[in-house]
Amino acid sequence: MFRSICTTAFLVGMTIPSFAAVPAEMIGKWRWQDFTVAVSECQPSRLCAKIIAGPKNIGMEIFASALTAKGADLFGKIVDPKTNETYNTRFQKTGPDSWQLDGCTEMRVCLSGEFVRVK
Repeated sequence: MFRSICTTAFLVGMTIPSFAAVPAEMIGKWRWQDFTVAVSECQPSRLCAKIIAGPKNIGMEIFASALTAKGADLFGKIVDPKTNETYNTRFQKTGPDSWQLDGCTEMRVCLSGEFVRVK
């Protein structure tokens, strides 16, 4: 009996997908710093993120590269709409409606923040 339960649990565990990040999970409206960002698919396998509200740079594209999934995180280049500096950024999903961003420029100026879904 114990052996069949263990075998069943192992087989069920084999069918559960790993928790890999999927760029499409970013599609929607997000709050980041003082800005509202709309993320949408703009090319096959590529997302675009435009500033739709905030103190400046309305219409600015902030994803400077495609987002690439590596394990549970997404990686890509993002432009800070306040400074126009480009950061190599890691996105870590912290909840169903939030992503933690951490990145640095080539000059090692670093930025951290959180994307929170606007409902």
